[in-house]
Amino acid sequence: MAEETKTGAMMVDIELVRQLAAVLDDTQLTEIEVEDGERRVRVARKVTAAPAPVQYAAPAAPMLAAPAAAAAPAEIVAAHQPTANAVKSPMVGTAYLKPNPEAKTFVTVGQQVAAGDTLLIIEAMKVMNPIHAPTAGTVKAILVENGQPVEFDQPLVVVE
Repeated sequence: MAEETKTGAMMVDIELVRQLAAVLDDTQLTEIEVEDGERRVRVARKVTAAPAPVQYAAPAAPMLAAPAAAAAPAEIVAAHQPTANAVKSPMVGTAYLKPNPEAKTFVTVGQQVAAGDTLLIIEAMKVMNPIHAPTAGTVKAILVENGQPVEFDQPLVVVE
């Protein structure tokens, strides 16, 4: 990633930065951050388009959670997942894969879900909005991390 030289200047792994930029393009994220011990690389881009207005779902029970640290392998794997059958975000907010920090995730890759099962929650304006499976099937990929900001129409979970 990045390391300091004897003069104190930072050496940047350009290939890693290019890979992270490709992940941003593939997943339509606006930023990504990778940590390895004390070293950290963050790649971000500006978004100029405003999201379209959306209708909010009925609120769920409130949840207190701290965002989890991003992990590069999960994000890079997620970038290469097919998104044809992806459930997309109906709003801008923060995605939570668990109902609370101590609980298990709503779904895991390979799990069978029924139509209407909760896949994750998106917090928008202090309101918790459950995102449900539109059809029965198998969870093929989870394209977001717990505590990750999401944008309108961003692919979240692939259910086939």
